Amino acid sequence: MGSSGINAEYMGSSGINAEYMGSVSLATALASESIRMAPIDVYGMPLSAPCRIVTMTAECLGVEYNFKMLDLMAGEHMKPEFLAINPMHNIPTMVDGEFVMNESRAIAAYLVNKYGKDDKLYPKDAEVRARVDQRLYFDMGVFYKAFGECVYPVMFGGATPGQDKYDKVKEILGWLDGFVKDGKFSAGNDDLTIGDLALLATYSTLVAADLPGIDLAEYKNVEAWYERCCKLVPNYEKANGEGAAAFGGFFKSKASA
Repeated sequence: MGSSGINAEYMGSSGINAEYMGSVSLATALASESIRMAPIDVYGMPLSAPCRIVTMTAECLGVEYNFKMLDLMAGEHMKPEFLAINPMHNIPTMVDGEFVMNESRAIAAYLVNKYGKDDKLYPKDAEVRARVDQRLYFDMGVFYKAFGECVYPVMFGGATPGQDKYDKVKEILGWLDGFVKDGKFSAGNDDLTIGDLALLATYSTLVAADLPGIDLAEYKNVEAWYERCCKLVPNYEKANGEGAAAFGGFFKSKASA
């Protein structure tokens, strides 16, 4: 009986321990989920294509975010409170708890690495990831750069862009058309990636700007890719469409002035 009593006491204490451990595990899981689901802050402007790379990535991942408007034209990026967050004073800037990051494509990769349920948006396969990385760099250093050389001088009182600037955009669109041939996404794969989101941010802005002398209908593969991408991004208009349209309207108002 004594032995049975001891065993019964032990079993009872095991039950208490199991219940305690279960409650601790649940509390830990809930705390972790609460931390994970705390909205990130994204400082930027909807007009900015790079800022929209970040918001589209967050939407695709289901990550909640607070978009904090920062008007560069009003000099808000040079205010002490923002400089304390990002001394480089550029946008987008993301704050996730204590972690601060700027540069849109780095932010997009971080969000997938931290919050992605799988690696579809930023595949771990070495060759596919290399192509995604190439598309990110291509968008930043080639596509967005060439587009900017056509629009920013017009928008901010610079010299009128020469025909060579528009011809460069046409050449780049031809390359993009090759990237997305045969119904593929930009990395030659079957799933949307952050490489597509970066290119989408630029291309949608190009569509909205309606640059003279560039017939986008010539690039059939790009048109089909564009339609697919827009449908795959949750809350597309909020995350990208509205900002692209606003950019296009601003550009056209300056071009016709």
